[in-house]
Amino acid sequence: MSPIARTTKRFLDVVASIVGLAVFSPVLLVIYIAIKCEDHGKAIFSQERVGYHGEIFTLYKFRSMITLAEADGKPALCQKRDKRLTRVGRFLREHHLDELPQLWNVLKGEMSFVGPRPERKYFVDQIKSINPDYEQLYQLRPGLFSAATLYNGYTDSMTKMLERLRMDLDYLYHRSLWLDTKIIFLTVFSILVGKKF
Repeated sequence: MSPIARTTKRFLDVVASIVGLAVFSPVLLVIYIAIKCEDHGKAIFSQERVGYHGEIFTLYKFRSMITLAEADGKPALCQKRDKRLTRVGRFLREHHLDELPQLWNVLKGEMSFVGPRPERKYFVDQIKSINPDYEQLYQLRPGLFSAATLYNGYTDSMTKMLERLRMDLDYLYHRSLWLDTKIIFLTVFSILVGKKF
């Protein structure tokens, strides 16, 4: 991306995240109340992820799992029909509504609307031990949307993580504002028609 394109991308991120937070504020409130009513635990879940320049940042999501989902302290990937998901959480996951608080991460500059999905250091280290090219992704802000999620779905295995890396690297080499627009449009369309990924 040229310097002008990068500046434009960041400007659009800021404007779109502000608009998104304003437009979805009623939805955010309803989701917050629904989570609190189900089990009275925290509605917003925060977790450290590896981001831009390889720095650690705090990612925000609506909590979709029971409060003691990783009580043993060992990071675990979410699986299909994961028993740790709450009823509200399962609905949020299926419709990708749990990701809405990341609009705040985008506004703060820790994420972008389009880019590789951020991962926890525990899994990043495992991926890098197999393919060190993962570090090339540090050139990009992590994204709320990504081609890898659109076409590869949520990652629930190392095989899918490595395929996601291949797709993220392809995005890195070919990124443009047009490609970003295409990824956002296709992702939103897929969610609206009920595609599960």
